[in-house]
Amino acid sequence: MSMKKKVISLFSGAGGLDIGFENAGFSIAVAVEIDPACCDTLKTNRPDLPVINKNITEVTSDEILLAANLKPLEAALVIGGPPCQSFSLAGLRKGLDDERGKLLFEFVRIVRETLPFGFVLENVKGLTNWDSGRALKLLIDELSKPIEYHGKSYTYTIAEPRVLNAVDYGVPQYRERLILVGNRKGLEFEYPAPLDETERRTVRDAICNLPKPEAPSEMARIVAKSIKARREKHGY
Repeated sequence: MSMKKKVISLFSGAGGLDIGFENAGFSIAVAVEIDPACCDTLKTNRPDLPVINKNITEVTSDEILLAANLKPLEAALVIGGPPCQSFSLAGLRKGLDDERGKLLFEFVRIVRETLPFGFVLENVKGLTNWDSGRALKLLIDELSKPIEYHGKSYTYTIAEPRVLNAVDYGVPQYRERLILVGNRKGLEFEYPAPLDETERRTVRDAICNLPKPEAPSEMARIVAKSIKARREKHGY
């Protein structure tokens, strides 16, 4: 895999976002994730992938680059979805007043210190309107500031943030996510066109060929009873 295709993955979870980039032709060079169970999953599915199992606030960019066998300017992308509970419409929405909300700026730090060609950040739709858009504006402002490195100046061009719905791109689920994309070459970014409504996949399309399910477990029955109240309270 070319050096230009290597990706630094932050807030990697079990690797769902990483799989999408791998399917698009990229190679995940390193993953940073605090949850040990997620790290076990990553190591099981990607035995050769360097996984840093630490709080990102305690991880230096030098440590990430060393694990990825990269230098500043060599990574194709930094990708990740910082914890979103602080901005979620289903949560308390403490935003930047919550320590988890501040992790957005750890993403910014790694981008500015590793200088990838570009970055892709995903988060909940609620980030767009938290405190009248203050968090999103501050995030874009920080990502747009010039960076001095070895006598040269680099600036990231940020595409207009957009909320995309997974159902418009072949996933049989209504799932809206804010996407923020930028690159340091001044290139314009075009979001992929959504599918026509008639081309959307349904849940039936996705699971109609699965074998007949077994009877639900007792825990599944308990959880199922909570769904109606949760939808009424949170809207999902």
